[in-house]
Amino acid sequence: MIGCHLGRNFQVTVAGASYQEGLTAVVQGHTPGLLLTEQEIYGDLLLRKPGADELSSPRKEPDLPVIYSGLNAADTIEGAGNANRTNGTPLTILIPNLDRHFIHIKQYQDTNRTPRPGHASYASFVKYGPDDDAIGAGIFSGRYTSTIVAAGYVAKKILKRCGIEVFSYVKELASVRCPDVDPDKILAYTNAYKRMRCDFDPFYQEVYVKNRITMDMRFLEKAAILAQIEQEIEAIRDKAPKIDAAQIKDKYRVHHIVNCPDIDAAQAMTDACNRISATGDSAGGIVEVMVTGAPAGLGEPVFSKLDAELGRMLGLGAVKGVEVGAGFAVKDMTGYQSNDQMRAENGRVIFDSNNAGGITGGLATGQPIVVRLAVKPTPTIDKPQHTIDKYTLENRQLAAITRRDPTIVARIWPVAENYTAMVILDHLIAHYGSQALRAQSL
Repeated sequence: MIGCHLGRNFQVTVAGASYQEGLTAVVQGHTPGLLLTEQEIYGDLLLRKPGADELSSPRKEPDLPVIYSGLNAADTIEGAGNANRTNGTPLTILIPNLDRHFIHIKQYQDTNRTPRPGHASYASFVKYGPDDDAIGAGIFSGRYTSTIVAAGYVAKKILKRCGIEVFSYVKELASVRCPDVDPDKILAYTNAYKRMRCDFDPFYQEVYVKNRITMDMRFLEKAAILAQIEQEIEAIRDKAPKIDAAQIKDKYRVHHIVNCPDIDAAQAMTDACNRISATGDSAGGIVEVMVTGAPAGLGEPVFSKLDAELGRMLGLGAVKGVEVGAGFAVKDMTGYQSNDQMRAENGRVIFDSNNAGGITGGLATGQPIVVRLAVKPTPTIDKPQHTIDKYTLENRQLAAITRRDPTIVARIWPVAENYTAMVILDHLIAHYGSQALRAQSL
């Protein structure tokens, strides 16, 4: 498998699968001296993990990360204060699978002869043969996106130190669309939503707030605690604070389920999705990612254009379309309507619109970068569907008996956010390098 690597300057390699021992992200090209903890990485992982609310799969994976390599295990000299800071060597983040039981494996074994329509199960069987990892869809499961969230968090933290913010939200779900909102308000809303999710996540509170796992512990000590947690998953979940939608709205000013910066729209999305799920079906939608603070000129021409690199998010499972700025709407515009006219104001360039989504010629213009992803409905549904026996090619009928998500949209926005951060940082390293060389040659 040669497709599990991304980046030239900031590089990420992922491995593992849905029902293997776990998943792994190996990160290279990050800066040394970055203070990093498992708790903060988990703060992003909990946003995409299953079993968190009524719009996600009931699988109970806590997605607790372990930083295995790449950090100083202690101060390099007494009093240096650089313990748990990156040291420039490859950073390895492990995400063990803890909710992996035979009853669930058996469900896949019983249905793996009949590929699920909309999944990669038929094509991967043709490519890899009988040894294809078909338990839980293997690396084609949405579970692998936890590695992108973990690695992308590192990129996002570095970008923030450079004055660049990357954030994402649900723009549309089950045909309910969020009205346009100012980027600064979206960022503030998303940050408040993340705080709320940490405060109400039972594993965040039990594992990190109570210091059951700390950065001072060795790997084997953490592994022993994870083995305990595997036996306590239900008990820990039962400790989750009761979610009161009205109280959350009053305290955090966010919706209790969907990260959409218009609370009324978020509730309408939830209701519409639940109506569809009640029939055994699933819903799709749109995720929007925004980047602010990116310097003008960021990107490379021809084969490495910034928008083309962001278009690689088509590689995310369930994403069937990526558009930048006005995207496909430009087909209904004239050139005059599409062009983002500009003017100078107090020594700054001001644009009258942002149909280009902050990118022209593959280079950032300095405006907010705007990317939208079309996310298909979850292919695993509880409705009879036509399929085949992949060994005998006989016609069969299939209805899902495995755990399923009513929608993927409400969980995929942190994946898009952190994937975008990886792309932006990869280009920023090259941009800073070329600008420094240019300055030296003047």
